Amino acid sequence: MPITHALLESSSGYALFDVKLTEDIVSHSQAAQESIKDLGKFGKMVELRSFVPFKSAAHALENINDISEGLVHEHLKSLIELNLSKSSSKKSPITLAVSESTLAGNIREATGVQCDASEKAQDIIRGIRLHAPKLLSSLGEDDLTKAQLGLGHSYSRSKLKFNVNRMDNMIIQAIALLDQLDKDVNLFSMRVREWYGYHFPELVKLVPDNYTYARIIVFLGDKDTLTENKLSGLEELLEEAQSDAKSTGETLSGIESTSTTAANILSAARNSMGSSLSPVDMLNISAFAQRVVSLSQYRKSLVAYLATKMNDVAPSLTALLGERVGARLISHAGSLTNLSKYPASTVQILGAEKALFRALKTKGNTPKYGLLYHSTFIGRAQPKHKGRISRFLANKCSIASRIDCYSGERQLYVLQWESLVTIVTPSTIR
Repeated sequence: MPITHALLESSSGYALFDVKLTEDIVSHSQAAQESIKDLGKFGKMVELRSFVPFKSAAHALENINDISEGLVHEHLKSLIELNLSKSSSKKSPITLAVSESTLAGNIREATGVQCDASEKAQDIIRGIRLHAPKLLSSLGEDDLTKAQLGLGHSYSRSKLKFNVNRMDNMIIQAIALLDQLDKDVNLFSMRVREWYGYHFPELVKLVPDNYTYARIIVFLGDKDTLTENKLSGLEELLEEAQSDAKSTGETLSGIESTSTTAANILSAARNSMGSSLSPVDMLNISAFAQRVVSLSQYRKSLVAYLATKMNDVAPSLTALLGERVGARLISHAGSLTNLSKYPASTVQILGAEKALFRALKTKGNTPKYGLLYHSTFIGRAQPKHKGRISRFLANKCSIASRIDCYSGERQLYVLQWESLVTIVTPSTIR
C-alpha cells in the first residue's frame, strides 16, 4: 500500500505532510537518494498539510517523553484525527509514515489510521527531517535549533532525575574510593614509618597508630627540637587522637595515658639511636607525613558521607549489614535495583564467584558465603553455624534490598531490622 502521508515529530511541534511520487523517493538507486538530499526535487515530492506547535517547553517535554515510550499523546491524536481520520475511505486509503514501529502500532490502535514504519517510510521521514527548517515555513532555522537544544537539555535532565531517590551510583563510587584510600593510606603510612624511622626508630613502638604517628611527625619535625616546652602540645595531640578514635567507635592501641606516652616519647627522643637528617630531608618527610594526615582525614569524611548515603538510599540493608558491607553488595550487583532482583541464594555467594565456579568444575563443595563473610553475624558465629547464619542473612538481605528499592516508606522498617540484629543467634534459626 503506497504511503500517502508522513508524520514528523520535531522539537517545536508535530508536522503532517502529504506525500507525492512515493516510488521516486523509496527507490534505492543513487539518483533517488540524491533527489532526497536536493531540496528542489524533494520539495515537489512532499507538501506540508498541517503543523501544530507545542504550547510550552513543559508541553514539549511531556510529548517527547510519550514519543520515547511509543505512546500517543492527546496533542498528536487530535492532529491525526482532525486531518486524516475523516479523509480515509476504501477508495482513497491513507497510510501514514511513522518513524518508529511501536509508535506506529499505538497510533493505529488510537486513531484507526493505517501506519507504516518500514524502510521506505524511514527514507521519507529522513528527507523531511533533513529539510525541516525550509519545509516548515512558519519556523526559522534558528528557532528550530534553539528548540532542539532546550528540549534536549530538559529531556536529559528529566532522565537523570527519574531515579533521584536511588542515588546508588554515588554509593558505588564512594565504596570504591574508600577501598582505594585504605590501600593508599596503609602504603603511605608504612613508607613514612620507614623513612622517619632512620631518624627516630623508637617512635614506631611507642605510637602504633598510623594516623597519630603521622601527626606527631608533622608536630615534632626533628627529634632534637622536642623539649619539655613542647610536652603539653604533644599531650593535647594524643588526647585529640584518643577522642577522635572514641567518636568512631575505635580504640587507640598502645596509648593508655597521654601524659605517660608523651613523657616516654620525650625520653626516647633524648636517648634515640637514630641518625641526624638534613633540613631538606626533614622538609620532605614532614610534607609526606602531612599528605598522610590529609588523606586520613578525607577518609574519615568519606566514611561519614557513605554512612549518610546508605541510610538515605538503603536504610534497611544498612541496619542489617552496616554501611560498608551493604555498599559492597550494591557495588558488586551494579545497582540497588539489580541487587533486589537477585534471589537469596545468589546474594549468599555474591563476591565468591571464582570459588563457586572452581567448586563446580572440580565437583567440590560450593562456598557458603561471599561478601557476607564480613558481616558481624558471621564473624561472631561458631564455624559450624556459619553456613546457617549465612543462608539466613542472605534471605533477610534479599527482603531488605527489595524494601529499600520498591517501598515508598523505607524508614518505617529500620527499627524492625535493628531489633532483628540483636536477637539473631544459631538457636533462633531453623
